[in-house]
Amino acid sequence: MSDLPASLDSVIYAEKGYSRLNDFLKETPASKVFILVDSNTHQYCLSKFLQNIESSVTTEVIEIEAGEEFKNLQTCEGVWNVLSELEADRKSLMINLGGGVVTDLGGFVASTFKRGIKFINIPTTLLSMVDASVGGKTGVDLGNLKNQIGVINQPELVLIDSSYLATLPPQEMRSGLAEIMKHGLIADEDYWNKVSDLSTLDLSDLDEIIETSVIIKGKIVEKDPFEQNIRKNLNYGHTLGHAIESYCLTHSERKKLLHGEAIAAGMILETYLSAQLKEFPEEKLKQISKVFKKMYGIEDFSESDIKEIKQLMKFDKKNERGNINFVLLNDIGKPVQDVTVPDELIDKAFEFYSTN
Repeated sequence: MSDLPASLDSVIYAEKGYSRLNDFLKETPASKVFILVDSNTHQYCLSKFLQNIESSVTTEVIEIEAGEEFKNLQTCEGVWNVLSELEADRKSLMINLGGGVVTDLGGFVASTFKRGIKFINIPTTLLSMVDASVGGKTGVDLGNLKNQIGVINQPELVLIDSSYLATLPPQEMRSGLAEIMKHGLIADEDYWNKVSDLSTLDLSDLDEIIETSVIIKGKIVEKDPFEQNIRKNLNYGHTLGHAIESYCLTHSERKKLLHGEAIAAGMILETYLSAQLKEFPEEKLKQISKVFKKMYGIEDFSESDIKEIKQLMKFDKKNERGNINFVLLNDIGKPVQDVTVPDELIDKAFEFYSTN
């Protein structure tokens, strides 16, 4: 697409992307290449990736456990130790082959090992292609608190190859679609209408959808790389969504939610808040709620669950001076930042979520 922001020149696609990646490996020779995978991408993606790589440099594979519960400093320490044992130096290159856990954690490990080595991201899930691949956010969770430790540091390249998506279960595809639909809600009503009507889409539309979402996020990040103002808009649905995700992650009796599943719930809740506080159109609220509930279902939250979820919102990264700050919508494509919400209205949002 011709309107790709200049800051996204490092995002490359599919077959042409491998040629550029191989050119990079020749032109910027590393002392060693380390490929970070998790147990899933080791099994399903590594062989395909290696078949497309042309490099005479010594290559080592480092595997971590798959899952959000392993996105922590303990896992980082394990990877740092392996890098040291394998004599990685400041001219080493790390290639992160995996979903958002691998690219977030791998980017953080690379950014901090010997005060920083170069890294490349190869996202293999729909969520990581449209979200974690863009913007340079790296990091890990602190206990059950999402993305509390990290730095913003750009990869050398991001290679997006949608053929990796053939390895994903439907639940993972739905998780990524939630972030795609979020891009429509915060930026473009026509795009929202397109991606929210799945009956009109098939796999042939996927590459165009991925690139459109990358462009939407890229334009926002280019204007605000360190999340001082408009980049906060990308957190729509995440204030409550992250709190729900964290809550479910640490309560063994509950089903763990994928990121997109939790954010879908968060977007229903925060669209309700938008209707109450920002005059978001009621008919659009009903339509958005219907779309997300049809795709993701409804989670059952008790009064005590909601109380704990509200406590977890205190750790949201957008908060300032003790205030919990929401991104809400005046309308589709018209986000507004730093909105404080009365506690009792959050309870009413959960009532709406569970009954409508």
